[in-house]
Amino acid sequence: MRNGRPDYQLAEALTRVSPQAQAKARASSQDFEAMFLNSMFSQMTSGIKGDGPFGDTQSTGVWRSMLTDQYSKNFAKAGGIGISTDVYRTLILQQANRAG
Repeated sequence: MRNGRPDYQLAEALTRVSPQAQAKARASSQDFEAMFLNSMFSQMTSGIKGDGPFGDTQSTGVWRSMLTDQYSKNFAKAGGIGISTDVYRTLILQQANRAG
């Protein structure tokens, strides 16, 4: 489905792309979205000072970067904001065009 309508172009392209390549494209598109979300979350939290029991230390910044990385991966895995769907479609269409 694309914009609420069946995506016949993608359905036809999927018949020309191997299941292994489809899985690789799905994983790559999800990784791309996670990277984008990580960048967004990092910008959102860059101005936050470390409060609480750990204070504002260097280790708080490291912890926060690991936390935003996990947030972004979980968001992307749960469906994200839609970037991976479009990236996946583009990758599959490109691979189908190369396959002939």
